[in-house]
Amino acid sequence: MSKTDWKAEAKALKKKLKKKVATLTAQLEEAAETAKDRAEDLAEAAVAAVKKAAKPVSPLAPAAFPVLPVIKGAAFSAVGAGIKYQNRRDVMLVSLCPGTTVAGVFTRSSTRSGCVRDCQEKLAMKVPADAGAAIVVNSGNSNAFTGKIGDEAVAEVTGSAAAALGLPASRVFSSSTGVIGEPLPFEKITAVMPALVEGLTEEAIQSAAEAIMTTDTFPKGASAVIEGEGGPIHISGIAKGSGMIAPDMATMLVYIFTDAKISAANLKKMLSRNVDETFNSITVDSDTSTSDTLLLCATGQSAAAEVKATGPVANAFEAALRSVMMDLAHQVVKDGEGATKFVEIRVTGAASAEDALRIGKSIADSPLVKTALAGQDPNWGRIVAAIGKSGAAADRDKLRITFGDLIVAEKGWRNPDYCEEDGAAYFRRSELVIGVDLGMGRAKRSIWTCDLTSRYIEINADYRS
Repeated sequence: MSKTDWKAEAKALKKKLKKKVATLTAQLEEAAETAKDRAEDLAEAAVAAVKKAAKPVSPLAPAAFPVLPVIKGAAFSAVGAGIKYQNRRDVMLVSLCPGTTVAGVFTRSSTRSGCVRDCQEKLAMKVPADAGAAIVVNSGNSNAFTGKIGDEAVAEVTGSAAAALGLPASRVFSSSTGVIGEPLPFEKITAVMPALVEGLTEEAIQSAAEAIMTTDTFPKGASAVIEGEGGPIHISGIAKGSGMIAPDMATMLVYIFTDAKISAANLKKMLSRNVDETFNSITVDSDTSTSDTLLLCATGQSAAAEVKATGPVANAFEAALRSVMMDLAHQVVKDGEGATKFVEIRVTGAASAEDALRIGKSIADSPLVKTALAGQDPNWGRIVAAIGKSGAAADRDKLRITFGDLIVAEKGWRNPDYCEEDGAAYFRRSELVIGVDLGMGRAKRSIWTCDLTSRYIEINADYRS
């Protein structure tokens, strides 16, 4: 090979190597960019997952779950069955002693779940002498609109509890809450029934409250104690509810227990008299559920004499029951999905009770009012509009609107002494009272609601994922 040929070949090799290096460099840069993009995607997904898992607690939540008095004759247990949620309790069991009386109220939805229909049928049956009772509840699946297989699932769950506790199946009540239209994997519940029975204790009511949560951000409990004839009478209640909340019970599960001696008939009367102005007077989003259930159970284990239909003790007991129901109802609204404001719509001076309810609901359910609350905008014109669309009797010149103690509008127009800055300052509070006096009569009604924030959209857009 000549000297010239060697130089030419070396030059060619150098050129080829340089080209190869450039190609490899480009490939490495592309791979690095792809890896960077992938890492960013993973980081974003991780952040999103953390945010979703964190599920921040409502700013309106109580400081802690209350200490509820033990109800003798009522034992609770809760375990994880993996129905939808992982690494958390999602099934609870309540065992109630022989002689327990039970009353209930339920959703009036025409598409109510198999659990609701089963409870209604069982409460209409004749109760076997000295029979106990039980309640089984799962979260993560509502077992609603699931056809005959849904009814079979109810039978399997209640039958399993009945066999484990030695009860007639007619005395086991069940509830399910969660996604509609998905078959309930009842075998996951029956598989954990031995563990539920083994874990029963009178002190586990908070665990039961936690097991029934879905989009709730905190467990809900309330209690009361009164002095009966011969000893104290205790009441303890738990509830779940956060979204799909509207009168006709809201999407709620509520279980209230007392050690009072009281007949099922008297229990039912007291419950029915107080449900409209408590659980049927709250709304988060105007949507009514298929699964709403309120069961009130009296074990009769108090040393106090029987609570009769009338008398001082009956009055005190009913007032205490109402206070527990109201407390739980308010907690449901305070846990409204994305809520930052707890608001009472206080309607007075209505021509009829029906008109008071119509106006209260019209304001409380108005997206325009609720978004104004979220934006801390005292836009009282939206309240005027909600009154007008309600269909209730109203007269412009008799109407008065207040924000707390602030008189906003009266005698047909804005109050000349009202200052917008004062209204804006009031709307910055976390708890508000919007007053509407119609000047048409003596009827009144309060409806409790919350604001509508972007968080509500996030929760419900992501509900099934």
